[in-house]
Amino acid sequence: MRLTVLGGCGAWPEPASACSGFLVEHDGFRLLLDLGYATLPQLLTHIPADQVDAVYITHGHPDHCSDLNPLLRARAIGGGAAAPLPIYTLPGAIDAVMALDRPGWLDEFADIREFTAGDAFDIGPFQAVTALLPHWVPNAGIRLTADGRSLVYTGDGGPGQAVIELAREAQLLIAEATYAETVPDDAKGMLTSAAEAAAQATEAGVRGMLLTHLEPGTDPYAARAAARQNFSGPIGVATPGLAIEF
Repeated sequence: MRLTVLGGCGAWPEPASACSGFLVEHDGFRLLLDLGYATLPQLLTHIPADQVDAVYITHGHPDHCSDLNPLLRARAIGGGAAAPLPIYTLPGAIDAVMALDRPGWLDEFADIREFTAGDAFDIGPFQAVTALLPHWVPNAGIRLTADGRSLVYTGDGGPGQAVIELAREAQLLIAEATYAETVPDDAKGMLTSAAEAAAQATEAGVRGMLLTHLEPGTDPYAARAAARQNFSGPIGVATPGLAIEF
């Protein structure tokens, strides 16, 4: 299994960066986890648009799904012969993105497969388990397992037992870490700090963690230092181009 980071900014992309997006590859299958602002240009430095095999969207906030529109446009009018793209999403989460173009134009290029958070299903060679994680809108974290190895991605979300259970004994946890140490009162329970994410990683027994969704302006070294207080394993920060094989 190979993970390539397309972006890890929260809310909006910093210069030369992108919001949430990850390319996961195994046995020749290419799956995208989220496609936030500016992730498509990052993706196209690795593979053409018509070589994406499936997309999984955690929730409907645009910093996690906006670039689904240009991806579908590239497949529709980019000269390739791409089949309809399987898109796994919670009900209604991508309605706004699909409505950006003239009605119905992109429908034939999108094979929308809605699920309920908590469902388990296969995506290509991956066994996927989903879980509803706390956020302002429904947000489905995901655990991907292939050949006995597991990767967990929270999307956005506040801390809680559901994250710990989803991440139990995983090789890698891609963890929401908008803030380094303290979550503001108006976001408590809906977003997570790096320190909180690390404590959950330790309780879940994960082997390594990747901090993502850092608020623009957050010092990544400060985020890692905060996480290090509560987690002794490898800690990285999601930056475009970072690749991990396991």
